[in-house]
Amino acid sequence: MTYVLLIVGFALLIKGADYFVEGSSNIAALLKIPSLLVGLTIVAFGTSSPEATVSIIAALEGNSEVSLGNVIGSNIFNITLVVGITAMINPLQVERDTIRKEIPFTLLASVALWVMISDIALQGLSANQITRNEGIILLLFFAIFLYYIFELARNSRDNDEVKSVDTTGITWGKNIIFTLAGLAAIIFGGDMVVDNATTIALSIGMSETLVGLTIVAIGTSLPELITSITAAIKKESEIALGNIVGSNIFNILFVLGASASIAPMAVNNKIFFDLIFMIIFTVVLMIFSRSKFKISKREGAILAAIYVGYLIYIIIRN
Repeated sequence: MTYVLLIVGFALLIKGADYFVEGSSNIAALLKIPSLLVGLTIVAFGTSSPEATVSIIAALEGNSEVSLGNVIGSNIFNITLVVGITAMINPLQVERDTIRKEIPFTLLASVALWVMISDIALQGLSANQITRNEGIILLLFFAIFLYYIFELARNSRDNDEVKSVDTTGITWGKNIIFTLAGLAAIIFGGDMVVDNATTIALSIGMSETLVGLTIVAIGTSLPELITSITAAIKKESEIALGNIVGSNIFNILFVLGASASIAPMAVNNKIFFDLIFMIIFTVVLMIFSRSKFKISKREGAILAAIYVGYLIYIIIRN
């Protein structure tokens, strides 16, 4: 039965992503806003909801290592394997604003997080942690990001920057239902995949630690992976890349901000390597994005291979 539920979970993920991308891109056409902005907001926040749920519940239960590890692990997965596989399917076209603003904003958020958790090195304190005040600062940064997105959307509409799309036959009701039903299927399907894959893994002798580092961490990012792949197949590369960049910003600023605001988060020193790895490959993503304003299939393959190497390392390390 577990294997059947696993297959059902994957089916929900794939079909849910199909409906979600179709519904959200049609809503973008009706609103006359760029698909990139939909990817950065509705799609990104929706696909990040598993990470938000896991991290906030973990914070409520006093397990800060789960919250921080989940966010950093998911972000690394997004900027290496998700971008990599998506680009290998269909090279990702990159908007100028994404290179000049959104990816640098992701880098800024990542560096700010590194500063916040480096209490011993930078302030000479006895322990590293993210305090409630720092959590509130992250949430304020998130509010600034949302303001920037809404201003960008308004300016795009005012300046007629959105390509003309035939909206004949596209209705609000149908696409809102498609978007919400698709998101629900993605979240529910992802939960089924994680639960049942974990059960199978434990039954064949994998340790709980190894399951947490691999299946559960990857499982909470499956919505981003499936949604971005679906968007790439539909040649909606703005939604695909916007989803990834937006998810990473949402994870750091909102998920960790909300988690730390609930309770101060103690930091395991092992996480510094992973955070620095995340910062380095955010820079790599920026460099790849500047090469002819696209991420090629070759660059995608490099990113995917890097994630495989990273995964092997953390399995050996732990």
